[in-house]
Amino acid sequence: MGQEAINQFKALMDQVDEPLRRTFQNVHQGYIVETLERFLKARDWNVPRAYKMLIDSLHWRLENGIDDILSKPIVPTNFYRGVRDSQLIGVSGYTREGLPVFAIGVGLSTFDKASVNYYVQSHIQINEYRDRVILPAATKKNGRYIGKCVKVLDMSGLKLSALNQLKLLTAISTIDDLNYPEKTITYYIVNVPYIFSACWKVVKPLLQERTKLKVQVLQGCGRDELLKIMDYSALPHFCRREGPGSSRRSDNATEDCFSLDHPFHKELYSYIKKQSGILEPTRPMKHGSVHVGVPADPKKAEFCRTLETEWRKFQNQDEHIRLHDIVISD
Repeated sequence: MGQEAINQFKALMDQVDEPLRRTFQNVHQGYIVETLERFLKARDWNVPRAYKMLIDSLHWRLENGIDDILSKPIVPTNFYRGVRDSQLIGVSGYTREGLPVFAIGVGLSTFDKASVNYYVQSHIQINEYRDRVILPAATKKNGRYIGKCVKVLDMSGLKLSALNQLKLLTAISTIDDLNYPEKTITYYIVNVPYIFSACWKVVKPLLQERTKLKVQVLQGCGRDELLKIMDYSALPHFCRREGPGSSRRSDNATEDCFSLDHPFHKELYSYIKKQSGILEPTRPMKHGSVHVGVPADPKKAEFCRTLETEWRKFQNQDEHIRLHDIVISD
């Protein structure tokens, strides 16, 4: 069944003409079958639906200049540092199987230093750098195809005010779901506060079984569980210590993978600036964000409406508790 679906899908893609064929090459990076498998899995191995998903994604790439997005740095550097300090993401190392470990500071990201467009641009650039540079390098180093990563999501500091960021997070999530499917093998969630635990009970039943199997909510900072698949040196800084202050940004730039001074971000930014010089060697770098259209996903919209409803319930409960405390203290 699987091989037959792949053969059918490949036959359809062989008929695709330029410029879709060229942008498809940037997606598969020489691993056509593995790429087709990702889109098939995302559509439950339904070939027509997977084909439509991939074609829609290729059109999205063309319409939004995604193939060239790694040549469009966010400048000046100080402004980009603000983006990095408020959109916490980085690579802390690799698992013992060679998969890159992406660390994401969900709870402490504020997204308040730039417009939405810059954050979307930054996120897509990291996706493209992962797919065109990090994963091919990991494949070469390990002598076998590596096309996925693991993500460790730090929920430290998660507040009810995070509801204000839901629109942006939904846009980013929708872009990932529709254009970068099946790139993450496991999501490890750590440093979980009560508010997340309560919402997770509501959200989990709404997820597809395939997605639920990828999510693992770990106790505390998750260090002991994560050390089963990676060395200590690959742990995100927020997984290295338990207790108060465990999520504090590390003073050591080589440990804090969120920092622009971390090797990952220094290499990424250097790569983007170099690509910019190759593409437009005689033109100065332009200020301003890249505007990327966000594809519509009705299922994602419904999911987020449910999440927002539950989030507001906890917000109302929290306000009621605080009002009760004031009355008691009077």
